[in-house]
Amino acid sequence: MCNTIKRAAAPAAPIARDAWSAQTVWWLVGLWLATVGNLPLWQSVWGMGLPATALAMGALVLLLWLALMPLLAWPWTFKPLVVLAVLVCAFNTHFMRTYGVVIDPSMMANALATDAREVRDLLSWSLVGTVLLVAGPAWWLMWRVPVRHPQGWRSAGQRVSLLLLAVLGLALVLWLSYADLASLMRNHKPVRYQINPFNTVYGLAHLATQQAPGVAQPLEPVGTDARVVRAAGDKPPLLVLVVGETARAANFGLSGYERATTPALQRWMQQGQMVYWQQASSCGTNTHVSVPCMFSPLTGDQGGDERPRHENLLDVLQRAGLAVLWLDNQSGCKGVCDRVPNAPMAQDADPRWCQDGECLDEAMLQGLDERLQALEPARRAQGVVLVLHQMGSHGPAYFKRTPADRKPFMPECTNVTLAECPPDQLHNAYDNTIAYTDHVLDQTLLWLQARERDGQYATGLVYASDHGESLGEKGLYLHGAPRAFAPSEQIHVPMLAWYSPTLAKQLRLDVGCLRQRAHEPVSHDHLFHTTLGVMGVQTQAHRPELDWQTPCMAR
Repeated sequence: MCNTIKRAAAPAAPIARDAWSAQTVWWLVGLWLATVGNLPLWQSVWGMGLPATALAMGALVLLLWLALMPLLAWPWTFKPLVVLAVLVCAFNTHFMRTYGVVIDPSMMANALATDAREVRDLLSWSLVGTVLLVAGPAWWLMWRVPVRHPQGWRSAGQRVSLLLLAVLGLALVLWLSYADLASLMRNHKPVRYQINPFNTVYGLAHLATQQAPGVAQPLEPVGTDARVVRAAGDKPPLLVLVVGETARAANFGLSGYERATTPALQRWMQQGQMVYWQQASSCGTNTHVSVPCMFSPLTGDQGGDERPRHENLLDVLQRAGLAVLWLDNQSGCKGVCDRVPNAPMAQDADPRWCQDGECLDEAMLQGLDERLQALEPARRAQGVVLVLHQMGSHGPAYFKRTPADRKPFMPECTNVTLAECPPDQLHNAYDNTIAYTDHVLDQTLLWLQARERDGQYATGLVYASDHGESLGEKGLYLHGAPRAFAPSEQIHVPMLAWYSPTLAKQLRLDVGCLRQRAHEPVSHDHLFHTTLGVMGVQTQAHRPELDWQTPCMAR
């Protein structure tokens, strides 16, 4: 006879007597986010003398957080969601307080495109301190306090009750404060992008809708009729198009800046073949927006600053039979060079110019003759467009952008927390980057002159910065403010063109006439059409009124 041995079932793990209810913890975290987690927001609103509106916005942040719990805070997501929310608030708080930026969809896109090199430049002890201050208490709570979650119908009842409470509270606050809130959002739009952590949620949702299946469509062809038209005996053009990075016109010597930041370009100006536009404006305030817009067939008003829907300038040049090459010393071409030959500097790291995964801009000038010869001979015979995407004046680590022997302004700031730098040292570090760009452009022009002396090409150069930079004006640093209310320091950019005598003659271009018109406004909108004009590309996509050469060309 067999005896059946029954093993007793293991008892369920008891809930600690000191466990806190999930709702209590969620309320406490919500209060923390609505106060400490939104320090930049309260600083802005209280600074406007609107204490009642600040209280209303604090209530909205708390109520929105409460409304999320019934929808997202399940036992397996509760702690990760809290930790992520306070971490996002901590990072947003640091960058908004330190650099004066706001977290809008454009800034989120820029952040997602940031590479390891740029992340390294943003790390600082002040970032660590802000994270510990804003996120530390919530993290400690999640680690030390057991959380008790209701089960069954009791859980459902609590979730429904909390959701109703949050929705009714939101309705009441909006009813009582709508006029003040609407006025604030209308007259001070950056405030809406300071609301933590919902600014990040909105930015990511906006980007996700753009990338969702069915939204992304094939690019619409541009310039399908493009062809090169050149008079018999004319030499093929060789154009270097330099995409500057974060250079603002206010610190460019050619703009009248009191410091000699562009002495080499001044010498080229005196020769009479260079044009510098005093009123040049950028399409956007960050690389993610500006670079695609610079090469777009659409103007900024037509949507050139939005997600690209059309092929760009490089596609048209290549379709016309020209040789195109993009050399990148930045974090990528943002899709512009995807369909043409391109090369990042990291692939050709030369220890003279490149260290720790970052290259000085002179690295792009090394081996240019070999790169030129490697392009298809048939295309070279039609003409070449060489694009150099600079590291330029990319911050906040301005001091890293210049070699030790190219620092005319000292001492310079070596702190990435720019607000902690003495203003004169901050300007020294930034001005050194402009002086180095002056040197790089000088070397590029000398190379072009040598290629023209070889007798094969008619040469030219166009330089335009993608956007400007704030250096503490109005408490702002870096760039990325929404363009509609960005300061002029982030929009007014240096833009210049140089034409060799041979190229000017072939284009029947009066460079003196262009120099006389250099006070007229130009923008990134002109680059697409001007480049087509320089390269002799005939297409219906070319708009003569946006080609800055048109008024000064012989008919």
